[in-house]
Amino acid sequence: MHSGIMASRLLTSKRPFGWWKTDSWKVPSSESDSLNRWAEKSRFLIGDSLVWKYDGKTDSVLEVNKRDYVTCNTSSPIAVYNDGNTKIVLDHSGAYYFTSGAKGHCEQGQKLIVVTLSENNMRKFMAPAPSPAESEGPAMAPTSSAATLKASLVVAFGVLMGFLF
Repeated sequence: MHSGIMASRLLTSKRPFGWWKTDSWKVPSSESDSLNRWAEKSRFLIGDSLVWKYDGKTDSVLEVNKRDYVTCNTSSPIAVYNDGNTKIVLDHSGAYYFTSGAKGHCEQGQKLIVVTLSENNMRKFMAPAPSPAESEGPAMAPTSSAATLKASLVVAFGVLMGFLF
């Protein structure tokens, strides 16, 4: 049986089907093999799902709080999943913390943090940065006095706009 984690999208999600990370719910062979490396490169939204496939006889998925995640305390999880085919819907924005329930596996790196962004935060995160021509005035030499002058002009403009509107 392959163990792994898959981030899937519910049919009601506005984004297409997500990611699959095969053979991943295991003690990582190196830091670069860690599930957290994968999660750091992924963007999760409310309504997305995580699906774990693993041997439920030898392992489990525990949802824990941040403190228990950091210390690998598995004695008081928020939720325990040991069916070998666990699906968790990410139903709120913020961080989710998961560890292995197998003795010693969390300490060896078998754990995962997933940060779910609200749709508003996702739009902000994914919005393209304005081009320098749109966001800045005439170019100034990069000196500390130029930076101070620029900041002063931005504040003065903001105050003026506040008075006008």
